Amino acid sequence: MSANSAESTGHLDVVLVKGGRTKIRYAAELLADDGTRITVRAPWAGDVARDFGFVRFESGDIFTEYYWRDRWYAVKEVRDSTGTLKGWYTDITRPAVLSGTELVVEDLDLDLWRSADGRTVLRLDEDEFAESGLPETDPDAASAAVAALDELELLAREGDFEALLD
Repeated sequence: MSANSAESTGHLDVVLVKGGRTKIRYAAELLADDGTRITVRAPWAGDVARDFGFVRFESGDIFTEYYWRDRWYAVKEVRDSTGTLKGWYTDITRPAVLSGTELVVEDLDLDLWRSADGRTVLRLDEDEFAESGLPETDPDAASAAVAALDELELLAREGDFEALLD
């Protein structure tokens, strides 16, 4: 493992930061770290079920999460307690930073959902992104975020989305 990789404990804390504050922190099992992509697995970290209308995250759901040190997104494969695939929830983020056993990811508000059957692809939270002020305060980051969302949507609709995770 590289100097910027998780220690051999097999566990780390995922820290999702938004607007300069910690939004959520949860323990995850480290599955792989190739120096560029970090893969972890964790149960649904919410206190209660959350129904988005197009998917419901609830106790017993398992998330296999893929983070990149060189890409502006994180992909989360979501399965229910029986192992049935629900789909993929993608957060648009700054590249992930791993320090010791803490994986820090800055959420940039944009999200994408792709259902398990691939028929539903939804761009999410574009209004929150616009309201965040990022396009004015950091236009380069905002441009990278929108480009990442566009790339993921194209892969989800027409390309080989699942190849990202191989």
